[in-house]
Amino acid sequence: MEAFLVSVIIAATPFLFAGMGELVAERSGVLNLGVEGMMLMGAVVAFATSYAAGSTPLAVLAGAGAGVLMALVFAFVSLSLLANQPATGLALTIFGIGASGLVGQAFVGQALAPLAKLSLPVVSETGLGRILLHHDALVYLALANAAAVAWFLSRTRAGLSLRAVGDNHHSGHALGLPVIAIRYAAVLYGGAMAGLGGAYLSLAYTPMWGENMTAGRGWIAVALVVFATWRPLRLVAGAYLFAIVTQLQFYGQDWGLAVPSQFLAMAPYLATVIAVVVISRDVSLTKANAPACIGRPFRPER
Repeated sequence: MEAFLVSVIIAATPFLFAGMGELVAERSGVLNLGVEGMMLMGAVVAFATSYAAGSTPLAVLAGAGAGVLMALVFAFVSLSLLANQPATGLALTIFGIGASGLVGQAFVGQALAPLAKLSLPVVSETGLGRILLHHDALVYLALANAAAVAWFLSRTRAGLSLRAVGDNHHSGHALGLPVIAIRYAAVLYGGAMAGLGGAYLSLAYTPMWGENMTAGRGWIAVALVVFATWRPLRLVAGAYLFAIVTQLQFYGQDWGLAVPSQFLAMAPYLATVIAVVVISRDVSLTKANAPACIGRPFRPER
């Protein structure tokens, strides 16, 4: 059970990074379906940087930077050129899948040493300490980032401005808020977080490069935002819940669960569909929390 809980904490980390970035973007009124592609580019660039330069901090920054560049393309096309946001996001994902495969051709089959674990003397050797206090720095960064986003959205003027733009961009513009600039910042932050989520996969979760190694985690991160009804702390809980379902495919057979391995492998994606359907059926809950202008282009009234 201890190994299972440790694996759940590790598996939740990419969801926390990518999901929190998408949540901020959507709270600003932008629907970016390119999370999967940004994660893949973050993963391959981080791995290539670590493999070539041998520097983990540089690799992490490179992964985040790759996500930002991908997000910048999305922001320019959808916010400046006013292209359809869902279609642009899907195109970004398709591009990310192809580009990451091309860039990563030379690294297939290569492996890296996993990220170093942080530990506290004595405390980390206890049962609870081995579960909670013996992880790499990115695990704790993901949790700190989630807390920071929750505080930012609910306690700061900038967070209130971002939410106002997502709820009604014309009213925000009338109040003097720079709608496009705020949305650009939110989308670029989302790209950085998706890149970090991808970097975590190739540097720590499975420290090697494999084509399409995100395995749909970007789509699960998008669904997590809806599951959490656009609330950061609920997203944290959802990330760990989905991580539990994900890890069952590896531990279920060892525990003697009389369930076909194929069903356990599809369980995370089935759970995603069920969760989104259940939340979507509660119209009052969805309308109360969903940004009213999500996915809608902003054209300043003259």
